[in-house]
Amino acid sequence: MNAFLIAGNWKMNGSGVSSHSLASQIISDIEKTPSLTDTCDFLCCPPHIYLLNIVGLADNSPLLVGGQDCSTETEGAFTGDISAPMLADCGAQYCIVGHSERRTIHGETSQQIAKKGECLKESGIKAIICVGETITERKAGKALDVIKEQLKTSIPSGFNAQDFIVAYEPVWAIGSGEAASPEDVAEMHRDIRNILKEMVDKGDTIRILYGGSVKPDNAGELAGIENVGGFLIGGASLKADSFLGIAKAAHDVLS
Repeated sequence: MNAFLIAGNWKMNGSGVSSHSLASQIISDIEKTPSLTDTCDFLCCPPHIYLLNIVGLADNSPLLVGGQDCSTETEGAFTGDISAPMLADCGAQYCIVGHSERRTIHGETSQQIAKKGECLKESGIKAIICVGETITERKAGKALDVIKEQLKTSIPSGFNAQDFIVAYEPVWAIGSGEAASPEDVAEMHRDIRNILKEMVDKGDTIRILYGGSVKPDNAGELAGIENVGGFLIGGASLKADSFLGIAKAAHDVLS
């Protein structure tokens, strides 16, 4: 059985000094409470420019390190892009693709996200494939249709259960301070599970993360929901005490 994944998406925040300090504090806090690793795995996804340093710092520690995005191409004249082989060369073990900020701000399509997933698999990196509906889509009763279409087109056809995990992030809850209700999370995670079981062999083993204003004071309730296999945390992952507070709340429910 997979451990509960506590994943931090640092987005475009921090400096070399602050990123090093944050990762160091997270590692120290985990090692001070070793029982946390009985139930939880830990992952941070720093800005790419700091990735190599954080990987070196996290070596032989409980902290895994991943990228925030990758190119649809493996090499070539793509100025400013970071390829999956480059991420692997830096030591990344996971990579987020299809985050709502990439879909909306950068106009990325599910087809592009699937191509990124293929590149990650070829490089030995596990993809964290994000899906989520807007508030307009939810109010129109289209949330499940949107999520199903995103899953069908964002997950490459050749993927197996060990190649990826899914992160459900209702767009309206990201950074808003308003998490989806436990009932909404339970319903959507159950539906995602059923879709994955239809799409992929051993789809019942794939982690499904919840993301969207997760904090220490709501993490316990969310962690106890069936089919929630971890959290993808934004703002609360930028402070070691809140990141570990979320882990401790989850651990208390799961242990």
